[in-house]
Amino acid sequence: MGLAEKLAVQSYCFRHFKSNEEVAAKVRDIGLNSIELCGVHADFTKDADFDRVIRAYKDAQVAIVSIGVQGLRNQEAVEEKYFEFCRRSGARYMAVDFDPATAPACYRVAEKLADKYDVRLGIHNHGGRHWLGNCQMLGVVFNQTSARIGLEIDTAWALDAGEDPVAMAERFGNRLYGVHIKDFTFDKARRPKDVVAGKGNLDLQKLAAALAKINFGGVMVLEYEGDVENPVPALRKCVQAVRKAFA
Repeated sequence: MGLAEKLAVQSYCFRHFKSNEEVAAKVRDIGLNSIELCGVHADFTKDADFDRVIRAYKDAQVAIVSIGVQGLRNQEAVEEKYFEFCRRSGARYMAVDFDPATAPACYRVAEKLADKYDVRLGIHNHGGRHWLGNCQMLGVVFNQTSARIGLEIDTAWALDAGEDPVAMAERFGNRLYGVHIKDFTFDKARRPKDVVAGKGNLDLQKLAAALAKINFGGVMVLEYEGDVENPVPALRKCVQAVRKAFA
């Protein structure tokens, strides 16, 4: 199965819709059957709710392949619940962010829980203002952590930070566990705007070639944050564009 056939969508795209049953239906409506679930649609600290949330997607035949982005702050008792949700849902991957004030202790807790639950963690680079939005700092963190902790490239936020997402994929290939396919255009003030993947500054063909070159086998997640009340039409176009580029 090719990467495009394993494409998931980030549930934040559907943040206007609070029912997991409705979100699951919209995932199917855009032609996908996998999701990365975020905190808008599940409280990952409330384990009493886990089975109900998971059932909503299972009944719709939508696989939960990832959760996040989860902030990790050296709070083992709280953070273990995130990993428990992964175990129950079948997800083997989590998109994460680390609190710099608690490093390196937060790394050690993350590694311990990731080993215990057999989950890979991918740092989500969140733009030029994010402390882990640039390659230099990501390299520092990877030098201080085990292979349980890797990278989830968000292609649009990489562009926001002045990084080349294709070059990032090539540089961190052995620690690349996830990709958020997201695209931006920028106005004169450098304010970003979400657009259909491949219609902005992201070269989908080059990204596809780079991921093929490193034999990427991680989680690939579509994200489009525009058209909040009706994102389905644009997301369908995103799915089509990704499938064409990765064919």
